[in-house]
Amino acid sequence: MDEKKTYYIEIASESISQSATDSPWNFKIEANDEEIRQLREYFNQSESTEIGNFIRAHIPFREYHNDPDNDRYDENLKYIYQTIHKLGDAEAKQHIENMGFLDHI
Repeated sequence: MDEKKTYYIEIASESISQSATDSPWNFKIEANDEEIRQLREYFNQSESTEIGNFIRAHIPFREYHNDPDNDRYDENLKYIYQTIHKLGDAEAKQHIENMGFLDHI
């Protein structure tokens, strides 16, 4: 198994860094190369889905709650938080648990 390294995750900018000073960060995790690749893929999928959601937002008759792109975005966000919870330090785990996000999974 690959050696785990420390990474700092910032959700809004979808940033993954090995430096705590590069940018503001929300979560600290320990991950190997494959786990970081998977997390990056989840962020990339979110970015792609956001484009569809942006377009949908400009179509007045298409409802938010009846939109497959929105459902995909929400599902992907769950994967992101699950991954961070799995790999995160105690503070990251506690924060995600306090959000109640995992209660709905």
